[in-house]
Amino acid sequence: MMPKPLARLARMDAAEIKWRGAAATRSLVDRARSRMIAPRWRRDTLLPVLAPLEDLAAVRSALSVRRWDIAHIELARHFATAARRFPINGQSKPALVERVIRSFPDAAANATASADRIVAGEYDLLGYRRLRFMSPESSPSTLPDWHYDPVHGCRTPRMFWATVPYLEPRCGDHKIIWEINRHQQWLKLGRAYWLTGRPAYRDRFIAELLSWLAANPPLVGVNWASMLELGLRTLSWMWALHLFVETDPLDDSPWLVDLLAALDRQSTHIERNLSHYFSPNTHLLGEALALYVGGRALPELAASTRRAALGRRILLNEIERQIASDGGHCERSTHYHRYALDFYSLALIVARNTGDEAAYRFDEAVRKLGRAARLLADGTGRTPHLGDDDGGMLTPITARASDDLRDSLAIAAELVHQPELSIGELPEEALWMLGPEIDPGSARDTSHFVPSSALPETGYYVSRTPAGDHLVLDGGPHGYRNGGHAHADALSLTFAVHGVPLLIDPGTACYTTDAAVRDRMRSSALHNTLTLDDRSQSVPDGPFHWSHVAQTQVLTWRTSRQFDYFEARHDGYRPAEHRRRVLSLHGDLVVVADFVGGTGTHTAAVHWHLDPRWMAEIDTRRAVLVRPGDERISVAVWVPQGEMTASRGDALTGLGWWSPAYGRLDPTTTLRVIKAGVAPFWIISVFDLDRHNAVTAVDFVPVSPCGAWTLEHDAAVRITRAVSVDHVVFAEPAVSAATRDAIETDRDSTELAALHPFTRFAWRAGEVETDARMVYFRSTHAGPANCLAAVDATYFRPDTARAGDDNEDRTCVGSRVL
Repeated sequence: MMPKPLARLARMDAAEIKWRGAAATRSLVDRARSRMIAPRWRRDTLLPVLAPLEDLAAVRSALSVRRWDIAHIELARHFATAARRFPINGQSKPALVERVIRSFPDAAANATASADRIVAGEYDLLGYRRLRFMSPESSPSTLPDWHYDPVHGCRTPRMFWATVPYLEPRCGDHKIIWEINRHQQWLKLGRAYWLTGRPAYRDRFIAELLSWLAANPPLVGVNWASMLELGLRTLSWMWALHLFVETDPLDDSPWLVDLLAALDRQSTHIERNLSHYFSPNTHLLGEALALYVGGRALPELAASTRRAALGRRILLNEIERQIASDGGHCERSTHYHRYALDFYSLALIVARNTGDEAAYRFDEAVRKLGRAARLLADGTGRTPHLGDDDGGMLTPITARASDDLRDSLAIAAELVHQPELSIGELPEEALWMLGPEIDPGSARDTSHFVPSSALPETGYYVSRTPAGDHLVLDGGPHGYRNGGHAHADALSLTFAVHGVPLLIDPGTACYTTDAAVRDRMRSSALHNTLTLDDRSQSVPDGPFHWSHVAQTQVLTWRTSRQFDYFEARHDGYRPAEHRRRVLSLHGDLVVVADFVGGTGTHTAAVHWHLDPRWMAEIDTRRAVLVRPGDERISVAVWVPQGEMTASRGDALTGLGWWSPAYGRLDPTTTLRVIKAGVAPFWIISVFDLDRHNAVTAVDFVPVSPCGAWTLEHDAAVRITRAVSVDHVVFAEPAVSAATRDAIETDRDSTELAALHPFTRFAWRAGEVETDARMVYFRSTHAGPANCLAAVDATYFRPDTARAGDDNEDRTCVGSRVL
């Protein structure tokens, strides 16, 4: 076997080899230079990187004689009166503050509470609360140690950026360190400063800026190691520039000089080390966004025209590469989809503010990403945690949860004039991004219902009802490229009932600090899908790679007002096959039928991970799920065969855990249905949603093929209920699809008639005969079996009709046949 480095080299084309060679050469030169001359920040580096603008003549004059204080005052005057290129500027402050306070009376108090904790040295980051970044080596101060992970008590070494081993556990969790170094807390300080006018918040920002510069000289340390992190940090610095610039002549700290010089140096580092080949996903998008926004919003820097052009080119090229035709993001992670939507929304805002003709292409990206995000979000604006979730955000101004998309959707709705994208009232974040001029009703359509639909290229299939039921099925490819942010979740599902999450994706927990937890949270057992012989469909190889991945194929997707139906399979357990069929009968039942195909004896397990707000009472074949204090919602889960067990916070099996946010791992309840047997066999789960017609028993019943047909596999369950007896039947003929199509098309063929006397696939179960691939029918005391839902059917008739004339009615009663 070829060693990994050689195998990777063999896959590179000439352009990649050239680019990597140039980057490596620059890194070697920079490293050698840093050994000879200790890197440090110098204010005199700002003069040569300023653009030759007439408005900056006084600034250049002051810099040339090293009058940093005068240069700072002139820069402040310039930015206080400059045109609005960024989402905010000094001239928009009065109207924005008035509008926020009028529309959100609690905003100032909430902003104060958040900012006061920051001033005291306490930070809410990712899934952690009130972190204090003071290491044992720190001086007595509330300012952070910018290289310290306070959760794991680890500190990264101060060494050349390209040699920092930040992925190693001995360095702690680089995500925690990087999150504080994104400086997004400055947005919270700025919000509080604008809404209250308290100077303590501006003073804290300046103190943190100067502290960071002292601890992070150019190209030294972990905070120079990720170009995405530099990109997000430079965007925070642009927010800070506009939030804190003042024309007060008593401001004697030339922080504007320091900020601009350091911002330019970090932007240069991004330019030279873009993630074209390292992480050409949201990493590359975020880096390009920083160059584009900085280039367009800061013409005061000489390199801005070049950077804007480079960032624009990448953002435009990546629309086709990273956004599928259905609007889904290529990484197939709801969290990173949100990142992409926010990235292109900010790019569109800046493009329009600066008159860039690229705005129409950014508009196209926001439309596509916004429509997909609205489908993936439930009626409350929350999305399931599909794929990785690192807990970060682009502009966490009000500390909204990262899985709450209402602000992103409202901003997108206004930008592209599609009010159906929005959910609920206009959020405060929209005012900070779009300006106080926004009409409070222009971007909202709270009455709009998003029907069931699919993102077929991305691979998500969504069943939803006006009552707030939201079922998301995963039938897509395993991530993007190396699947770095993918999970082993083929054919998994999440389900919210009446807007309340019931079946959840347990989330991510961590990336590199605990390999066992990382692999466990990505495994098939930690998703609402089936495992076979305790195997995971896809097998990881390190924190962001895979040695074995499942290939998924969606066979059927049907939607209607009454029901939705999904059928797909994957080969992750090859040579065995897992096929899943899901029938969602709106507001009534959800039936999940898992088929294990192949030969030999196997043990299969289906896992149902519950949101912790639900309590479960179980016996062998049934679980009753209730939400304490909510009498209107209860769900029962029934299985006709197999053994059902429950786990909560089980350290041995790893079941019964979820990660609501990156860095957290909390107990919850996992239901597990286990069945051992000789393949092929089925595990069927029935979710009862209608307490007025409650299920009392679920049993398998036989299916009989008609005539000379045989069935490749089939299953039928009888669902006994309070006022009806329902049947759900799945049947697959033992012929190829092409043969079946020929039989259906050419019914009079003598040759086909000799092979199959009935000249069509058909079967009988319970009280009916039909040719459907899937059928759901109901019998009541008031009448015989009626067809309520069917897929690929041309006829349906009860036994009473089969005994009479062949011309009896063959249509389905009371429903649409698909």
